Amino acid sequence: MTETHITQAQQQADLQKRLWAIANDLRGNMDASEYRNYMLGLIFYRFLSGKVEDYAHELLANDEVSFTEAYANADYQAGLKQEIVDTLGFFIEPQYLYSTLVKDIQAGNFDIEKLQTAVNAVQDSTIGKDSQDDFKGLFADMDLNSNRLGSTIAQRSELMAKVMLNLADIPFDADSLQIDALGDAYEYLIGQFAANAGKKAGEFYTPQQVSKILAGIVTLGRDRLDSVYDPTMGSGSLLLRVGDSAQVAEYYGQELNGTTYNLARMNLLMHGVNYARFDVYNGDTLEDDHYRDQTFDAVVANPPYSAHWTPDGKLEDERFRKYGKTAPKSKADFAFVEHMLYHLKADGTMAVVLPHGVLFRGAAEGVIRRYMIEQDNVLDAVIGLPANLFYGTSIPTAILVFKKNRTNKDILFIDASKEFEKGKNQNNLTDKQVEKIVQTYQNRQDIDKFAHVATYDGVVENDFNLNIPRYVDTFEEEPPVDVDQLVADIQQTNRELEQSKAEFSKMLGDLVGQNPNAQQQLTKIKELFGK
Repeated sequence: MTETHITQAQQQADLQKRLWAIANDLRGNMDASEYRNYMLGLIFYRFLSGKVEDYAHELLANDEVSFTEAYANADYQAGLKQEIVDTLGFFIEPQYLYSTLVKDIQAGNFDIEKLQTAVNAVQDSTIGKDSQDDFKGLFADMDLNSNRLGSTIAQRSELMAKVMLNLADIPFDADSLQIDALGDAYEYLIGQFAANAGKKAGEFYTPQQVSKILAGIVTLGRDRLDSVYDPTMGSGSLLLRVGDSAQVAEYYGQELNGTTYNLARMNLLMHGVNYARFDVYNGDTLEDDHYRDQTFDAVVANPPYSAHWTPDGKLEDERFRKYGKTAPKSKADFAFVEHMLYHLKADGTMAVVLPHGVLFRGAAEGVIRRYMIEQDNVLDAVIGLPANLFYGTSIPTAILVFKKNRTNKDILFIDASKEFEKGKNQNNLTDKQVEKIVQTYQNRQDIDKFAHVATYDGVVENDFNLNIPRYVDTFEEEPPVDVDQLVADIQQTNRELEQSKAEFSKMLGDLVGQNPNAQQQLTKIKELFGK
């Protein structure tokens, strides 16, 4: 490892440790989903504030005038604000900058209502602009009037001031941090909150290593994508992971949960994705398809497992019509797959995490699965993952990979169920294990007890049942028992036991010789030992 990498790793670890320590100041009586909103909201506000300050400084570099001075000058004000909004998509007045609020705290001239005004002003600055929808309601979940922060304005102000001062001590500027260090630390916090959120965690977070597998697969052979789409985007971590594997021009996503939708927008912006490069929507993907006939280079998702949905009338929907059956009302897994395939470009790749039940369940799901294999020939691979990888559920899952216009009809099966490193609460995949899975998918060759390329006829023989053990034999045969050696071992053990009994009996006899009154106790002990 080079010195630069060591520095980055140490810097990242230190930043994560300090941010999590600050988050603990907010715990109190709040659960993870509550104090998450305040902590991430404040970090995000400081990030936005820093972006405005840095860009204003750049614009005014030759004028020898500060941002505050320039904004107070009528000749500068309108043009300066317009230039910043056009570039960043939002504006923050000097009096509401994070650095200004910190000075107010230090001077004893701060209350939580001023912070509320400041965050509201961010959204107000985008009204009527192209960025309006991207910033609308971003801070809606940071309820600064909540009694959880304190029963009075003074108590709430004191707690927020404490957290803001602690955050102010952490360098957020580009000169102090390596590229993406802040964005990665932000995602680290999302993961930490997920670890504390129990079953709710699955709503917004896909473990980083699983995201790396999906991203690695959909970007194979491509260093640039025009578009990537996640129909159940959660906090946006999976979209961003695709951006780590290839240059992505535009990000698209839809998310039902409003709080999680806000988190995704913050996460994208924190990772340097300009508002003009993402189009994300808050709504029910299956009921309200925001993207209609739009298609994408890569489609990735970790949808809610076996979610309830309303299949009534859905066979009239172009996304589901050709399959002849709809996914069951209590198991929307295949409905998400059908939706994703509808939005996948002809030369695109799609990867989705699903529960194992989709591989073998019958009835309507069996009909849909058969159509995808027999008629559409879109299923390219099935990758079994270890159990207990995800927050909030211990069930084993599988990654299904789909491609359109395949010239081959075989299906690659990978059993990676034993590829994990045991953790305290969840199992983890190492970078080496992630690389092994992606490389195996790329090479598409049989590997004993790990991977098998199943022929179409082989799948037909199994009645389109995709249960992985039918294709990848991981059975480890027990070594044959040497009966003669076993008998010899038993005899030797019996001899050693008899010798021990004899030695113990002699020791007891010696003790009795010294104490005649112990004869009765000796008789009882011998009875216990069968003597």
